[in-house]
Amino acid sequence: MKIKTGIIGGSGYTGGELIRLLLNHPKAVIDFVFSTTKAGHLIAETHQDLLGITDIKFSNALNTEVDVVFLCLGHGNSTAFLKEHQFSAATTIIDLSNDFRLEKDAVLEGKEFVYGLPELQKNTIQKAKYIANPGCFATAIQLALLPLAKAKKLQNEVHINAVTGSTGAGVKPSTTTHFSWRNNNVSWYKPFTHQHLGEIKQSLKQMQGTESELFFMPQRGNFARGIFVTAYTRFEDSLEAAQKLYSDFYALAPFTHVSSKEIHLKQVVNTNQCHIHLHKYENTLLITSAIDNLLKGASGQAIQNMNIIFGLEETEGLQLKGSFF
Repeated sequence: MKIKTGIIGGSGYTGGELIRLLLNHPKAVIDFVFSTTKAGHLIAETHQDLLGITDIKFSNALNTEVDVVFLCLGHGNSTAFLKEHQFSAATTIIDLSNDFRLEKDAVLEGKEFVYGLPELQKNTIQKAKYIANPGCFATAIQLALLPLAKAKKLQNEVHINAVTGSTGAGVKPSTTTHFSWRNNNVSWYKPFTHQHLGEIKQSLKQMQGTESELFFMPQRGNFARGIFVTAYTRFEDSLEAAQKLYSDFYALAPFTHVSSKEIHLKQVVNTNQCHIHLHKYENTLLITSAIDNLLKGASGQAIQNMNIIFGLEETEGLQLKGSFF
Protein backbone atom coordinates (compact mmCIF):
# COMPACT_ATOMS: atom_id res chain seq x y z
CA MET A 1 0.00 0.00 0.00
CA LYS A 2 1.47 3.33 -1.06
CA ILE A 3 1.39 6.51 1.02
CA LYS A 4 -1.48 8.65 -0.29
CA THR A 5 -0.39 12.29 -0.53
CA GLY A 6 -2.00 15.64 -1.21
CA ILE A 7 -0.41 18.98 -2.07
CA ILE A 8 -1.87 22.39 -1.28
CA GLY A 9 -0.49 25.11 -3.53
CA GLY A 10 1.34 23.17 -6.23
CA SER A 11 1.97 25.89 -8.81
CA GLY A 12 5.16 27.40 -7.37
CA TYR A 13 8.75 26.20 -7.52
CA THR A 14 8.61 24.13 -4.32
CA GLY A 15 5.26 22.66 -5.33
CA GLY A 16 6.65 21.69 -8.72
CA GLU A 17 9.67 19.99 -7.19
CA LEU A 18 7.46 18.21 -4.68
CA ILE A 19 5.25 16.88 -7.48
CA ARG A 20 8.33 15.70 -9.42
CA LEU A 21 9.72 13.88 -6.39
CA LEU A 22 6.42 12.24 -5.44
CA LEU A 23 5.77 11.05 -9.02
CA ASN A 24 9.07 9.18 -8.82
CA HIS A 25 8.76 8.01 -5.21
CA PRO A 26 8.38 4.19 -5.09
CA LYS A 27 6.27 4.21 -1.91
CA ALA A 28 4.02 7.25 -2.47
CA VAL A 29 1.23 8.32 -4.80
CA ILE A 30 -0.28 11.76 -5.45
CA ASP A 31 -4.01 11.83 -4.65
CA PHE A 32 -4.60 15.52 -5.45
CA VAL A 33 -2.84 18.82 -6.08
CA PHE A 34 -5.11 21.59 -4.81
CA SER A 35 -5.35 24.98 -6.52
CA THR A 36 -8.16 27.52 -6.56
CA THR A 37 -6.79 29.33 -9.63
CA LYS A 38 -5.64 26.42 -11.82
CA ALA A 39 -8.29 23.77 -11.11
CA GLY A 40 -8.94 21.62 -14.15
CA HIS A 41 -5.68 22.53 -15.86
CA LEU A 42 -2.96 19.97 -16.49
CA ILE A 43 -0.08 20.22 -14.04
CA ALA A 44 2.32 19.83 -16.98
CA GLU A 45 1.03 23.11 -18.42
CA THR A 46 2.45 24.89 -15.38
CA HIS A 47 5.43 22.61 -14.68
CA GLN A 48 6.57 21.99 -18.22
CA ASP A 49 9.35 19.62 -17.15
CA LEU A 50 6.53 17.15 -16.37
CA LEU A 51 5.21 17.07 -19.95
CA GLY A 52 4.77 13.41 -20.92
CA ILE A 53 5.36 12.28 -17.34
CA THR A 54 1.95 12.93 -15.79
CA ASP A 55 -1.57 13.76 -16.89
CA ILE A 56 -2.68 14.81 -13.38
CA LYS A 57 -4.73 18.01 -13.25
CA PHE A 58 -4.94 20.61 -10.52
CA SER A 59 -8.07 20.18 -8.40
CA ASN A 60 -10.26 22.47 -6.32
CA ALA A 61 -11.41 19.51 -4.22
CA LEU A 62 -9.70 18.23 -1.07
CA ASN A 63 -9.42 14.68 0.17
CA THR A 64 -9.18 15.23 3.92
CA GLU A 65 -8.40 11.54 4.51
CA VAL A 66 -5.00 11.35 2.76
CA ASP A 67 -2.04 9.95 4.69
CA VAL A 68 0.03 13.11 4.36
CA VAL A 69 -0.64 16.60 3.06
CA PHE A 70 2.07 19.07 2.09
CA LEU A 71 1.34 22.79 2.45
CA CYS A 72 3.23 24.79 -0.18
CA LEU A 73 1.59 28.11 0.60
CA GLY A 74 3.00 31.58 1.05
CA HIS A 75 4.25 32.50 4.50
CA GLY A 76 1.31 33.32 6.76
CA ASN A 77 -1.21 31.41 4.65
CA SER A 78 -0.84 27.94 6.16
CA THR A 79 -2.39 29.03 9.45
CA ALA A 80 -5.43 30.48 7.71
CA PHE A 81 -5.81 27.40 5.49
CA LEU A 82 -5.71 24.95 8.41
CA LYS A 83 -8.24 27.01 10.34
CA GLU A 84 -10.62 26.80 7.40
CA HIS A 85 -10.01 23.16 6.40
CA GLN A 86 -9.95 20.21 8.80
CA PHE A 87 -8.02 17.06 7.90
CA SER A 88 -8.42 13.64 9.44
CA ALA A 89 -6.68 13.06 12.76
CA ALA A 90 -4.72 10.35 10.95
CA THR A 91 -3.34 12.79 8.34
CA THR A 92 0.25 13.92 8.74
CA ILE A 93 0.73 17.61 7.85
CA ILE A 94 4.07 18.89 6.57
CA ASP A 95 4.14 22.67 6.23
CA LEU A 96 6.79 24.30 4.04
CA SER A 97 6.11 27.88 5.18
CA ASN A 98 7.55 29.63 8.22
CA ASP A 99 4.23 29.70 10.10
CA PHE A 100 5.10 27.04 12.71
CA ARG A 101 8.91 26.93 12.87
CA LEU A 102 9.37 28.90 16.07
CA GLU A 103 8.39 27.37 19.39
CA LYS A 104 6.05 30.26 20.16
CA ASP A 105 4.09 29.51 16.96
CA ALA A 106 4.27 25.71 17.00
CA VAL A 107 0.74 24.91 18.25
CA LEU A 108 -2.41 25.53 16.24
CA GLU A 109 -5.79 24.28 17.47
CA GLY A 110 -4.21 21.35 19.28
CA LYS A 111 -1.79 20.51 16.47
CA GLU A 112 1.79 20.67 17.75
CA PHE A 113 4.30 21.16 14.95
CA VAL A 114 7.78 19.66 15.29
CA TYR A 115 10.73 21.41 13.67
CA GLY A 116 11.69 19.13 10.81
CA LEU A 117 15.48 19.22 10.51
CA PRO A 118 16.40 15.50 10.57
CA GLU A 119 20.06 16.09 11.45
CA LEU A 120 18.90 17.95 14.56
CA GLN A 121 16.12 15.72 15.92
CA LYS A 122 15.33 12.68 13.84
CA ASN A 123 13.95 10.75 16.83
CA THR A 124 11.43 13.49 17.58
CA ILE A 125 10.37 13.66 13.93
CA GLN A 126 9.74 9.89 13.88
CA LYS A 127 6.93 10.31 16.42
CA ALA A 128 5.46 13.53 14.98
CA LYS A 129 2.17 14.10 13.14
CA TYR A 130 2.79 17.73 12.21
CA ILE A 131 6.05 19.03 10.77
CA ALA A 132 7.34 22.57 10.28
CA ASN A 133 9.79 22.16 7.41
CA PRO A 134 12.90 24.36 7.89
CA GLY A 135 13.74 27.35 5.73
CA CYS A 136 16.38 27.09 3.00
CA PHE A 137 18.94 29.51 4.45
CA ALA A 138 18.18 28.08 7.88
CA THR A 139 18.96 24.54 6.73
CA ALA A 140 22.29 25.41 5.14
CA ILE A 141 23.43 27.56 8.07
CA GLN A 142 22.30 25.18 10.81
CA LEU A 143 24.06 22.24 9.17
CA ALA A 144 27.20 24.39 9.03
CA LEU A 145 27.05 25.23 12.74
CA LEU A 146 25.22 22.47 14.68
CA PRO A 147 28.33 20.32 15.39
CA LEU A 148 30.04 23.33 16.98
CA ALA A 149 26.93 24.11 19.03
CA LYS A 150 26.70 20.55 20.31
CA ALA A 151 30.35 20.71 21.38
CA LYS A 152 29.68 24.08 23.12
CA LYS A 153 32.17 25.74 20.77
CA LEU A 154 30.03 28.67 19.60
CA GLN A 155 31.14 30.95 22.40
CA ASN A 156 32.16 33.81 20.09
CA GLU A 157 30.33 35.74 17.40
CA VAL A 158 29.74 34.00 14.07
CA HIS A 159 29.91 35.86 10.76
CA ILE A 160 27.85 34.33 7.96
CA ASN A 161 27.66 35.14 4.27
CA ALA A 162 25.17 33.17 2.17
CA VAL A 163 24.29 33.52 -1.51
CA THR A 164 21.00 32.17 -2.83
CA GLY A 165 19.62 31.53 -6.30
CA SER A 166 16.66 33.43 -7.71
CA THR A 167 14.21 30.54 -7.14
CA GLY A 168 14.46 31.28 -3.42
CA ALA A 169 12.29 34.34 -4.02
CA GLY A 170 9.41 32.33 -5.51
CA VAL A 171 7.86 32.00 -8.93
CA LYS A 172 6.29 35.48 -9.16
CA PRO A 173 8.78 37.96 -10.70
CA SER A 174 9.82 41.03 -8.77
CA THR A 175 12.27 43.88 -9.27
CA THR A 176 15.19 41.85 -7.93
CA THR A 177 14.30 38.45 -9.44
CA HIS A 178 13.59 39.06 -13.10
CA PHE A 179 16.35 38.06 -15.54
CA SER A 180 17.47 41.46 -16.76
CA TRP A 181 18.17 42.63 -13.19
CA ARG A 182 19.55 39.40 -11.76
CA ASN A 183 21.81 38.40 -14.66
CA ASN A 184 25.48 39.40 -14.16
CA ASN A 185 24.51 41.00 -10.88
CA VAL A 186 24.82 40.45 -7.11
CA SER A 187 23.35 42.32 -4.12
CA TRP A 188 22.65 41.92 -0.44
CA TYR A 189 19.25 42.12 1.28
CA LYS A 190 17.88 42.04 4.83
CA PRO A 191 21.36 42.33 6.41
CA PHE A 192 21.48 41.03 10.01
CA THR A 193 17.66 40.75 10.16
CA HIS A 194 16.67 37.89 7.84
CA GLN A 195 13.55 36.00 8.98
CA HIS A 196 15.39 32.66 9.15
CA LEU A 197 17.60 33.87 12.00
CA GLY A 198 14.92 33.04 14.56
CA GLU A 199 14.81 29.32 13.74
CA ILE A 200 18.62 29.16 13.40
CA LYS A 201 19.17 30.67 16.83
CA GLN A 202 16.46 28.44 18.31
CA SER A 203 18.19 25.26 17.10
CA LEU A 204 21.66 26.37 18.12
CA LYS A 205 20.38 27.22 21.60
CA GLN A 206 18.68 23.81 21.75
CA MET A 207 22.08 22.22 21.13
CA GLN A 208 24.36 24.53 23.09
CA GLY A 209 22.09 25.77 25.86
CA THR A 210 23.03 29.42 25.29
CA GLU A 211 22.34 32.00 22.58
CA SER A 212 24.84 32.43 19.76
CA GLU A 213 25.64 35.86 18.34
CA LEU A 214 25.13 35.65 14.57
CA PHE A 215 25.90 38.30 11.97
CA PHE A 216 24.14 37.10 8.81
CA MET A 217 24.53 38.74 5.40
CA PRO A 218 22.17 37.18 2.79
CA GLN A 219 22.97 37.84 -0.86
CA ARG A 220 21.18 37.38 -4.17
CA GLY A 221 23.21 35.41 -6.70
CA ASN A 222 22.95 35.48 -10.48
CA PHE A 223 21.98 31.80 -10.73
CA ALA A 224 18.66 29.98 -10.43
CA ARG A 225 19.04 27.48 -7.60
CA GLY A 226 21.31 26.63 -4.72
CA ILE A 227 22.66 28.22 -1.54
CA PHE A 228 26.37 28.66 -0.80
CA VAL A 229 27.28 29.54 2.79
CA THR A 230 30.56 30.66 4.30
CA ALA A 231 30.65 31.13 8.07
CA TYR A 232 33.58 31.77 10.36
CA THR A 233 34.15 32.00 14.09
CA ARG A 234 36.95 31.75 16.63
CA PHE A 235 38.05 28.16 17.22
CA GLU A 236 41.04 27.35 19.43
CA ASP A 237 41.33 23.63 18.68
CA SER A 238 42.98 22.06 15.65
CA LEU A 239 41.47 21.57 12.22
CA GLU A 240 41.66 17.81 12.83
CA ALA A 241 39.60 18.25 16.01
CA ALA A 242 36.98 20.22 14.08
CA GLN A 243 36.85 17.60 11.34
CA LYS A 244 36.26 14.89 13.93
CA LEU A 245 33.44 16.92 15.51
CA TYR A 246 31.69 17.20 12.16
CA SER A 247 32.35 13.64 11.01
CA ASP A 248 31.03 12.25 14.29
CA PHE A 249 27.96 14.50 14.28
CA TYR A 250 26.96 13.52 10.74
CA ALA A 251 28.05 9.89 10.85
CA LEU A 252 24.46 8.64 10.54
CA ALA A 253 23.14 11.47 8.33
CA PRO A 254 22.64 10.07 4.82
CA PHE A 255 22.46 13.46 3.11
CA THR A 256 25.05 15.58 4.93
CA HIS A 257 28.67 14.92 4.05
CA VAL A 258 31.94 16.52 5.17
CA SER A 259 34.39 16.92 2.31
CA SER A 260 38.17 16.99 2.71
CA LYS A 261 38.32 19.14 -0.44
CA GLU A 262 36.87 22.57 -1.09
CA ILE A 263 33.26 22.37 -2.23
CA HIS A 264 31.23 24.22 -4.84
CA LEU A 265 27.56 24.67 -5.60
CA LYS A 266 27.21 22.35 -8.59
CA GLN A 267 27.95 19.35 -6.38
CA VAL A 268 24.56 19.67 -4.67
CA VAL A 269 22.21 21.30 -7.20
CA ASN A 270 19.32 18.92 -8.02
CA THR A 271 20.06 16.79 -4.93
CA ASN A 272 18.92 16.52 -1.32
CA GLN A 273 22.56 16.69 -0.21
CA CYS A 274 24.37 19.16 2.01
CA HIS A 275 28.13 19.29 1.51
CA ILE A 276 30.39 20.84 4.14
CA HIS A 277 34.05 21.80 4.14
CA LEU A 278 36.25 23.07 6.99
CA HIS A 279 39.28 25.37 6.76
CA LYS A 280 41.34 26.84 9.58
CA TYR A 281 43.34 30.08 9.54
CA GLU A 282 45.18 30.86 12.77
CA ASN A 283 42.41 30.79 15.44
CA THR A 284 39.51 31.13 12.98
CA LEU A 285 37.49 28.22 11.62
CA LEU A 286 35.83 28.72 8.23
CA ILE A 287 32.85 26.47 7.54
CA THR A 288 31.45 26.21 4.01
CA SER A 289 28.13 24.52 3.29
CA ALA A 290 26.10 24.13 0.10
CA ILE A 291 22.57 22.90 -0.61
CA ASP A 292 19.90 23.06 -3.30
CA ASN A 293 17.41 25.57 -1.88
CA LEU A 294 14.42 23.84 -3.53
CA LEU A 295 15.35 20.31 -2.41
CA LYS A 296 17.30 20.01 0.85
CA GLY A 297 16.10 23.55 1.52
CA ALA A 298 12.41 22.75 0.87
CA SER A 299 10.72 19.91 -1.04
CA GLY A 300 13.43 17.25 -0.72
CA GLN A 301 13.60 17.77 3.03
CA ALA A 302 9.80 17.55 3.22
CA ILE A 303 9.97 14.13 1.53
CA GLN A 304 12.83 13.16 3.86
CA ASN A 305 10.58 13.99 6.82
CA MET A 306 7.72 11.98 5.32
CA ASN A 307 10.05 9.00 4.91
CA ILE A 308 11.13 9.20 8.54
CA ILE A 309 7.58 9.45 9.88
CA PHE A 310 6.34 6.50 7.80
CA GLY A 311 9.26 4.26 8.71
CA LEU A 312 10.97 4.31 5.30
CA GLU A 313 14.63 4.75 4.54
CA GLU A 314 15.42 8.48 4.62
CA THR A 315 16.82 8.23 1.12
CA GLU A 316 13.68 6.67 -0.42
CA GLY A 317 12.82 8.57 -3.60
CA LEU A 318 15.67 11.05 -3.04
CA GLN A 319 18.62 9.37 -4.74
CA LEU A 320 19.30 12.27 -7.06
CA LYS A 321 22.50 13.09 -8.93
CA GLY A 322 23.80 16.64 -8.93
CA SER A 323 23.80 18.78 -12.07
CA PHE A 324 27.59 18.81 -12.00
CA PHE A 325 28.30 19.85 -15.58
